[in-house]
Amino acid sequence: MRRYHIDSLTSTFGARIFGVDLSRPLEESVSASLVGDLLKYRVLVIRGQSLSHEDHIRVSRLFGEPEIHVQDQYAVPGFAQIVTISNIHRNGVPIGLYDGDNEQEWHTDLSFRPAMSSVSLLYSVIAPESGGETRFADTTTAYDDLPAGLRARVDGLSAVHSMVHLFERQAADNPAKVPLTDAQRAQVPDVVHPLVRRHPRTGRRSLLLGELIIRNIVGLGESESTGLLEQLHAHATAERYVYSHRWAVGDLVVWDNRATMHTASPCDRTRHQRLLYRTTVM
Repeated sequence: MRRYHIDSLTSTFGARIFGVDLSRPLEESVSASLVGDLLKYRVLVIRGQSLSHEDHIRVSRLFGEPEIHVQDQYAVPGFAQIVTISNIHRNGVPIGLYDGDNEQEWHTDLSFRPAMSSVSLLYSVIAPESGGETRFADTTTAYDDLPAGLRARVDGLSAVHSMVHLFERQAADNPAKVPLTDAQRAQVPDVVHPLVRRHPRTGRRSLLLGELIIRNIVGLGESESTGLLEQLHAHATAERYVYSHRWAVGDLVVWDNRATMHTASPCDRTRHQRLLYRTTVM
């Protein structure tokens, strides 16, 4: 039995939840409703929360077990499952992932893993006055809306996801990007995933894309691969499929990586700081 109020964010996906305090243990029926609503709406926005790191992990476990990110230097001390997302630098070094002003990259969290991530939970502690929004794309409805011929073409294709390729592309635009260590590179060999995947719970299909992390489409030449990926990205990130979340302190946003992708928006770190904490459930 749901004991909170819920409103849709867009015509195709996303919902805002009111009347739930995640700092307190939840009744089993409420927990089940949150899991069900995430499957239905794909993105949930829950504002006005006051969460400790313990709370964050406890809520994450409603959806599964949080993983430990390969870049463990950004983990919260004592909470290896929580990674810092921030543009703040200390002594010239970023304290978290996505430190650059222009690190915009549509992606699905941890697509470089052989076992795909399922759910991410991002909690805001410092919110910028300008910029720094997170944009979400409904890759499920975007797939449904593909022209029949294009849908048939991509259904049988797979792509190489490469964290090494991602970091090389990012370093080309941002020389201050902290590189992967040799040990970290060894943990993330290239993996192959289908361009279209079926959700294990809902059965719906969605596009699995990534602007920088995809090295190529298997079996296609470079030009053809690049052209098709650009076409699919342009379609999936059209305005009708996108929700842009402007952060406030205390926001918790939960999204289904199996049915969406997301990106950050520019934020001038010399004027506006942002600090968030993320867990990702495998």
